[in-house]
Amino acid sequence: MVRAAKLDISLYEEVEADKSALGQAVLVILLSSAAAGFAQIGKVGLSGIFIGTVLTLAGWVVWAFLTYIIGTKLLPEKKTSADIGELLRTIGFSSSPGLIRILGVIPGLGKPVFFIASVWMLVAMVIAVRQALDYESTWRAVGVCIIGWIIQLFIMALLFSVFIDSAARSV
Repeated sequence: MVRAAKLDISLYEEVEADKSALGQAVLVILLSSAAAGFAQIGKVGLSGIFIGTVLTLAGWVVWAFLTYIIGTKLLPEKKTSADIGELLRTIGFSSSPGLIRILGVIPGLGKPVFFIASVWMLVAMVIAVRQALDYESTWRAVGVCIIGWIIQLFIMALLFSVFIDSAARSV
C-alpha cells in the first residue's frame, strides 16, 4: 500500500501480473472506503460510518466497471490487453491514498483531506490504468479515468437523490 501511495509504477506492474493479489486489492478498497466512512462520524453520527463506507465502496465499484468498459472497449490502444482481474488489482491498489480520509474526522479537515485524497487517488488511478491496459499514452489513461469519474459522479448523484427522496417519503 505504501508503494502504491508513492505512485511506484513497478508496483502496479507487479500487481497486474500477480493473480493472487486480488484479495489484497479488495482489502485496500475496503480499508479506503472504511476510512471515508469513519470520517463521516462527526457529520452524521455512527450511522455515517456505515453509510459513508457503503456509498464510497459503491462509487468505487461503479467507477471500476466504467473504467474497464471505457478503457478496453471504447478507448483501447493497439496494445491494450487486459482482463477485468488485472484492472481490478491495479486500481484496487490505487485506492491506497484514500486511507488518509480517516483524518477527515478531525473538525475542519474534512474537505481539505478529501480533496487531497481524491486528487492523489486520481493520479494513482491514472498510473494503474496506464499499466493495466498497457497504454503508451498517459493522456489516454487520464481521459479514461476522468470520463469514468464524471459518469460515476452522475450515477452516484442520481442514486443518492433517489435514496434521499425515498428516505424523506418514509419519514
